[in-house]
Amino acid sequence: MGINDHSLLSSIVLAGGKSSRMGEDKALISINGIPLLQLVCGVAAACTDHVYVVTPWPERYQQLILPNCQFIRELPLFPSSAHGPLVGFAQGLAQVQTDWVLLLACDLPRLRVEVLQGWASELNSVPDEAIATLVHHRKGWEPLCGFYRRRSLPQLLEFVNQDGRSFQQWLNQHSIQPLFLSASEMLFNCNTPEDLALLQ
Repeated sequence: MGINDHSLLSSIVLAGGKSSRMGEDKALISINGIPLLQLVCGVAAACTDHVYVVTPWPERYQQLILPNCQFIRELPLFPSSAHGPLVGFAQGLAQVQTDWVLLLACDLPRLRVEVLQGWASELNSVPDEAIATLVHHRKGWEPLCGFYRRRSLPQLLEFVNQDGRSFQQWLNQHSIQPLFLSASEMLFNCNTPEDLALLQ
């Protein structure tokens, strides 16, 4: 894949969290006047041609400026089942047409387009057996800012259908190619009012 070959790569942005620690919808919180979801979708659109926003409530975000973005309504797998990012990702991945997908959470205000584009330019050197290429840190993999192969969907669905909800547990069953990241603040996620205060 060439650096600028967007056609082989899509993005999925997850906006399904309850934002309970923040006390208000994180996706709509403004950073320098731009709602977080709009900020993250803008970064995704700079890296890929197709951006899918997976959320249980697309109506909330209709007023945002989200060019090249398509909403996928996240549905509970079973009436009583918990959602969670893994379930949202599975529903998004089922819609993707490209070999690779860039997965992003909607609460990453410090994403850097040039870092993501640099990673994307190396996707053609990822070993065949790896289902994803992600940053690794002391707590495990960073699942919500990295690249996944579309063909990992059957394994993902099998895991979710067995009530698996943990990204780490799923990833630990498979081969993952580590991504190099020199500045970890890019992965800062905005979960609480204290995190927001740090940004502002």
